[in-house]
Amino acid sequence: MMKKRVAVLISGRGSNMTALIEACKDPAYPAEIIAVLSNKPDAAGLDVARSHGIEAIAVPQKDYPSRAAHEEALNAELARIAPDVICLAGYMRLMSADFVGQWEGRMINIHPSLLPLFKGLDSHARALESGMRVHGCTVHFVTAEMDGGPIIAQGVVPVKADDTEETLSARVLKVEHKLYPLALKLVAEGKVAMVGGEARFQGPEGTETAFLLSPNIG
Repeated sequence: MMKKRVAVLISGRGSNMTALIEACKDPAYPAEIIAVLSNKPDAAGLDVARSHGIEAIAVPQKDYPSRAAHEEALNAELARIAPDVICLAGYMRLMSADFVGQWEGRMINIHPSLLPLFKGLDSHARALESGMRVHGCTVHFVTAEMDGGPIIAQGVVPVKADDTEETLSARVLKVEHKLYPLALKLVAEGKVAMVGGEARFQGPEGTETAFLLSPNIG
């Protein structure tokens, strides 16, 4: 089996990156992580990647005079690595439309809400303020619109009466660590692809596994 080559972009500890690394250890998993890149040279996830024998690359945004210059340097590293798929895993930097366009259909992201609800930051606090009874996370293809790309998979958790932002965040994070490997598997196997600005699923198997209900987590 030819595994899809995956690059992961992070800005911090990379807990979702670690979940993907663990999934890729299964010989039957259809992808392998070939490199981890960060815009923060002190990102803890870089050391985690190195500990697993994965190439870890810092492309510090502070070293470049503009967003365009930083993205050019990042893109040069990605071109060298030649990934089939790019996974954003807590990459806390907005990307230009030009950069996203170069990787259209090959870049995916995980966001801590049930998109299209609560795009952007502070999604857990906003879910609580809105009185939501369910919350969750979404893996989607990346487009120029922030958190607006076609949805690949979603995971749902209940919102409890005594939840705080911290407890809800922790419950969602557990689902994220299950959902992201599932979504990457669908993409790597060709069971879902971005076509005409939409997520197109190949056959009933992909459609059925694009939704993860997790009522018993935490």
